[in-house]
Amino acid sequence: MRKNRILIVEDDEAIARMIAMNLKVAGYDTRIFLDGLEAYEALPEDNNYDLALLDVMVPGMNGFELMPEVAKYDIPVIYVSARDDLNSKLTGLTGGAEDYITKPFEILELLVRVEKVLVRNHKIDSTIEVAGLVINADEHTVKKNGREISLKPMEFELLLVLVKNKNIAISREKLLSMVWGIDFAGETRTVDVHIGQLRKKLDLYDNIKTVSKLGYRFEDN
Repeated sequence: MRKNRILIVEDDEAIARMIAMNLKVAGYDTRIFLDGLEAYEALPEDNNYDLALLDVMVPGMNGFELMPEVAKYDIPVIYVSARDDLNSKLTGLTGGAEDYITKPFEILELLVRVEKVLVRNHKIDSTIEVAGLVINADEHTVKKNGREISLKPMEFELLLVLVKNKNIAISREKLLSMVWGIDFAGETRTVDVHIGQLRKKLDLYDNIKTVSKLGYRFEDN
């Protein structure tokens, strides 16, 4: 299965590498440019990207100027910028961007938004193979060793969130919000119960790790 490839144009090298590292952990391939003009000049030879993350204030050619050049290759764009004024957001979104994220941001929020844009643009495979499981997000099915395992709806959604953010620790509160919704009035104990069911039904005791005083992490090496 081909990995989704993401273009990162960000002049702060530390931020660019942090984004790339977390995207890699989540299963994506990346290429970084610290200069907008360099990214523009490289596009004719290398434009096989599924998504571009563009900072607005990059040297050479800023993110707004780079946007139409990226769009020529049917690459959806998310702006990631410290400019949080309304005019900048409107310029970005009316200019064709799929989303606009302001700095500082939580890496988990970025990963969720990246996935949503990829799904919306039909650039992501609905089948995930991980830890001996074959998960089909469209059909809501899970198979292990060729045998389908029945999961309740919330168990399935929780599994999806964990595997899509594999090797990343996620708090119980964040899982509760991502799976059950921010308005869900339940307690984090709900997460623990569903984690227990996933471990038991899918024999994931070695994959779903408890992160002390935080939450859980799905490990797959």
